[in-house]
Amino acid sequence: MGELPASTRLGAIRLRAADLGLLQDFYERAIGLRAIPVDEDVAALGAGDGRLVELVAHPDAPPRPPRTTGLFHLALLVPTRAELARALRRVLRSGWHLSGASDHLVSEALYLSDPEGNGIELYRDRPRDEWSRDGGELQMATLPLDLEGLRAEPGGDDETPSLAEGTTLGHVHLQVSELDPAEAFWVDGLGLDVMVRRYPGALFVSAGGYHHHVGLNTWAGVGAPRPPTAARGLDRFDIVLPDAESATAARTRVAALTDVTDADGGFLAKDPSGNAVLVRPEPR
Repeated sequence: MGELPASTRLGAIRLRAADLGLLQDFYERAIGLRAIPVDEDVAALGAGDGRLVELVAHPDAPPRPPRTTGLFHLALLVPTRAELARALRRVLRSGWHLSGASDHLVSEALYLSDPEGNGIELYRDRPRDEWSRDGGELQMATLPLDLEGLRAEPGGDDETPSLAEGTTLGHVHLQVSELDPAEAFWVDGLGLDVMVRRYPGALFVSAGGYHHHVGLNTWAGVGAPRPPTAARGLDRFDIVLPDAESATAARTRVAALTDVTDADGGFLAKDPSGNAVLVRPEPR
């Protein structure tokens, strides 16, 4: 088992935005997040009081080149299937379109991209007692999702403009250059568990037996280069640990592999593909 406590969770994901106003409008109108007032130079959006997506203005940021490492998608986990049906209707009402819809056995998911090309997954989990295992490994797949059945879900026709309270950043899926160095960072260093290893070109890791808090893939090509440092897209995302002792232990493990710096009550580090994570304890 990994080194991180079972109550480990994700906090918020921070994106560099060339057109902050455009992205904020999209996340409010098409996704259903709400603006959260903050004192920082960051546009914060969430469901309820918790931040889920943070946008930082970088007007001169170039687009992230294709087939580079970085964000594959951010994944917002909604609490019920009816809420996923509402999310589908919200996206379609906004005039936006889906890029995919899948049944992953452990979850049902909708896929789209924001106006600057950041991938987004909106999903709901099936109950854990319905998840299947084979030889100790969690079973996941990518099967077609019955969109008509989802649209017909009881309660799914409620046209509320906002995502429900209880929506969280369920996972973050990253594109990496190679899986072995990525595993060394996220599993051996940070302390996540490998949940799925058999998925072609991908690795899914988590804490507490969740199907994945972090997805890693080489679908941009093994050896994919990093994007320019100031390109649009992923700036960092937060992993929140239940106590300071867990955060200190994680810092020691990660510092044995790469540089770490103090930031926002925790520490900031980058995996071998340049994907940045802020690890911090729960605020007291």
